[in-house]
Amino acid sequence: MSSPSGEQFTVDELAARAGLPSSTIRMYQTKGVLHPPRRQGRVAHYDDTHLERLTLVQRLQSRGFSLPAIAELVAAREKGASVAAVLGVGDAEGPDDWVRIRVRDISRLVPLGDVRPRLLRRAAQLGLVRWRHGWPHCRRWALEAGNRLTGIGLPSDDVLDKFELLRAETGRIAAEFVEIFERKLWPQLAAGDDDQLDRVRALLVELTYTAETVVIGTLRESVREAAEAFAGRHGLLPGADFRPAWVDEAVPIAERLVDPELAAEAPDEPAIRRFLDRGDEHDEARA
Repeated sequence: MSSPSGEQFTVDELAARAGLPSSTIRMYQTKGVLHPPRRQGRVAHYDDTHLERLTLVQRLQSRGFSLPAIAELVAAREKGASVAAVLGVGDAEGPDDWVRIRVRDISRLVPLGDVRPRLLRRAAQLGLVRWRHGWPHCRRWALEAGNRLTGIGLPSDDVLDKFELLRAETGRIAAEFVEIFERKLWPQLAAGDDDQLDRVRALLVELTYTAETVVIGTLRESVREAAEAFAGRHGLLPGADFRPAWVDEAVPIAERLVDPELAAEAPDEPAIRRFLDRGDEHDEARA
């Protein structure tokens, strides 16, 4: 990318123009959402293309997009696609936006004959639906997830039951992450003489998306383990006399159903010590 104006900035100047700490600029580069600066020797030069990118990143973050998702979006944008085209929506629309639910949306979310005031009221009590100016609204991600769950035939009451349990768990997890911030990072920030609002904001953003990555990754591992248990109970695991068609085209979520080595128990501590002692050269020699 080249700068139309030719103006160049240091990282501190870029951070000042964007209203961000310099550490956040470097973190964005590490996450792949900000392209590298042009270097002359040991000096890094940023330009207005970096400032434009930072504006886009902040805008997408405010709409609820995670940093990995933003990295994918900007990569697609560099190939010529607009953000709207990549998202399939308007530039200002994101997963956390509140969208109005129409009657036709409800009929897609809830099987015919199951549209009951009690159901919508319970969804509102759980925070999934909010009433604005006489109309129900919900987050875009909830509407899309509801469409997918209904599409595979899950009963509405069961979905709300599971969401209520999930919301309690995510509330607990969020409290744990904030407790770490308050206990480990906040005392250092609070002791500073300068206005720490920007640093607090940057750290909370990093904490939020780190927590999101950890929770999503952990959930996927849990789903894999639950899927393996389900497959075992119903005799679906591949064996000498049984090779289902999907074995040759396994998806990552079911990887351990076809790769027994991934399910092997961890070695004992002496074996781990031997691995650490021999170093990487051993593996490189074998390769």
